[in-house]
Amino acid sequence: MTEPVQTPQSPFKPRIFSGIQPSGGITLGNYLGALKRFVEKQEEGIETIYCLVDMHAITVWQDPAKLRHATREGAAAFIAAGIDPARSILFNQCQVSAHAELGWIFNCVARMGWMSRMTQFKDKAGKNSENVSLGLFAYPALMAADIMAYHATMVPVGEDQKQHLELTRDIAIKFNNDYGVNFFPVVEPIIEGAATRVVSLRDGTKKISKTDPPDQSRINFTDDADTIAAKIRKAKTDPEPLPDSLEGLKDRPEAKNLVNIYAALSNQRVEAVIAEYAGAQFGTFKPRLAELAVSTLSPITTEMNRLMQDPAEIDRILGQGAERAEAIARPIVDQVYEITGMVRSRRG
Repeated sequence: MTEPVQTPQSPFKPRIFSGIQPSGGITLGNYLGALKRFVEKQEEGIETIYCLVDMHAITVWQDPAKLRHATREGAAAFIAAGIDPARSILFNQCQVSAHAELGWIFNCVARMGWMSRMTQFKDKAGKNSENVSLGLFAYPALMAADIMAYHATMVPVGEDQKQHLELTRDIAIKFNNDYGVNFFPVVEPIIEGAATRVVSLRDGTKKISKTDPPDQSRINFTDDADTIAAKIRKAKTDPEPLPDSLEGLKDRPEAKNLVNIYAALSNQRVEAVIAEYAGAQFGTFKPRLAELAVSTLSPITTEMNRLMQDPAEIDRILGQGAERAEAIARPIVDQVYEITGMVRSRRG
């Protein structure tokens, strides 16, 4: 066995990384499961790095013009929701090559069996797994690279991403063990809030999707007040009134989804919402929820639309963020090349 390369111990300072795919529009699910929590983390004094993961988006084919628009719209949504590009690093993935470089290294660390167990791949590929892209199969390794390129120690995620964070931890541990180093931190998932998994408004057993029909299944940032109210009014529920305890929501996925959304939007615990509306019919609850959703999202949508009037300014912010991200990621990836035995003698 070769002697491990001696490298400085990584400080593993507290650092948060997370991202959103710019495919389809930004939804209420993105806001409650990600953007709202990203803003909260920005206020905690921890270094925060947020990314539009456009390289992940092309694991399924994207219209180039629509991808460019969705990337800028995603950046506008981050800023409109409260992300300050001066306090957090905000960029799009393709502008920092360290992601792809480390992604290949991690492709060689991760095992086929690990990838084949990823439930999101199974869900997206379905019975067509032989015809989907290799990128769709391997993208959890790129996701691990997104995080580890910054030595991130924490990642805010929804429940549906927990398995990918566990894979990231496995890859980091295996790399450290394979090369006899303590180089990559073992990242911790941050799963907080009442609506860590917003499901379809039309079927409470299905995860919400930004791209799959019907549009009635989700609330988009681009929806106006009337559309938001109509979608909530038509959201699937059951004939029973709201219960007086959490236990009463156990086998009522649509009711639970709406209560969770209300709690997240109002910054309350679910128990407090149940206590306030126990015994109420959905004919009473839904208009209150619609009013709350409109009052929360309308100012964000207005600001997002204003920002989208100046795409050059959005591009400037993303480029500046990419330069800051590169300054962190490049030394880390260079050390990975050294650890793995790559000869790098090119000048410049």
